[in-house]
Amino acid sequence: MDRAFEAALYADTDAALDTGASLLAADPATDAEVARRGREFVAGAWRRGWQPADVVRLVRRDLDDAHVRLAARLVVDEHEEGRDDEHRNGRAPGGGRRQPPSPRWAAQLDEARALAEAGPAAESGPGGDRFSRATTALELYRLLLRLPTLESLDRPRDTGAHPSHHPESRMLSRIRALLAKAEATDFPEEAEALSAKAQELMARHSIDEALLAARTHAKDAPGACRIGVDAPYETAKAVLLDAVARANRCEAVWNEAFGFSTVVGFEADLESVELLYTSLLVQATTAMTKAEAAQRKGGRKRTKTFRQSFLAAYAHRIGDRLTAAAEAEVERTERTEGEGTPEQDLLPVLAARGVAVRDRFTRMFPDTVTTRVRGVSDAAGWQQGAEAADRAQVRARPRLPS
Repeated sequence: MDRAFEAALYADTDAALDTGASLLAADPATDAEVARRGREFVAGAWRRGWQPADVVRLVRRDLDDAHVRLAARLVVDEHEEGRDDEHRNGRAPGGGRRQPPSPRWAAQLDEARALAEAGPAAESGPGGDRFSRATTALELYRLLLRLPTLESLDRPRDTGAHPSHHPESRMLSRIRALLAKAEATDFPEEAEALSAKAQELMARHSIDEALLAARTHAKDAPGACRIGVDAPYETAKAVLLDAVARANRCEAVWNEAFGFSTVVGFEADLESVELLYTSLLVQATTAMTKAEAAQRKGGRKRTKTFRQSFLAAYAHRIGDRLTAAAEAEVERTERTEGEGTPEQDLLPVLAARGVAVRDRFTRMFPDTVTTRVRGVSDAAGWQQGAEAADRAQVRARPRLPS
């Protein structure tokens, strides 16, 4: 076992990998130890700040489906093993009591479990003969072993958080359903109305959570989450995510090397960012596909440059509109405040939360750099992307009557 791991994991050559896989394949007695070490590598990733979705996303990007299924199975098995150890001994592995996972972490575990159960049965591993399975495991372990340390997003649940922060609360379920309908409809007017309603509910949800936390003196503090920003055209997608984050009083920083952005903010706002970014990206992709088809029908062949320019313009224009919407909401709130309504304490509350978010962001990321959107050279793509962004409903609306 030690010879196999030393040969395969600490050298970069295919020959070393084949040597290690051959040694493991020749001895079925090593299977349990191979699985145990895999769980240790996963636990090591948690200690370095990674979360289940981060690991699965990276494995999917850099390796194959068999590696993804194995990674998902190890994620689930590591969680179950830790829970069983604490149940037997009353202590978490490594000492201390293992705190329950946050709702976001628990949701990622559920996704990993679904991936693991969708693959081959546990006793057959990731599929193939023993040599192939050993190779798959060692390739995955190579990747896990070399993961760098990331900023910690706090795995344990914050017991001071308000219960409505759970991502499947009634309000967020309504928002999710509205955005799903907006993405599915072929009628722009219907999509606009549905998106407007969803945006309205997001604003209400965020304001209500902020006021409730202030009035009850809840121990509410900014958190953070990672959102995948996948190729292709990831720069434009990162710009879009940044625009959505800023509109929802969050801060975002893009990690290009690992294909995600980290968003910092209060939980209700983080949930809104995840939902709205995902929906706008789907809507942008749908609009781009239709516009591209029309371009091809006209005889144009420059598909890649058209797509890149389209998404860059969409992200840029959405950013402008979201900024304008945020400024309009501030003005509306100031007018409401002047009328002596119960909202009179909203602005100082939001200002204090903004300072808290910026402070958390600066502590997590003391050194950041800006980047430019490059390769935008298709005028038609830019124009149609901007027009598609104008059709997306993002402006602030008056709050619904209570």
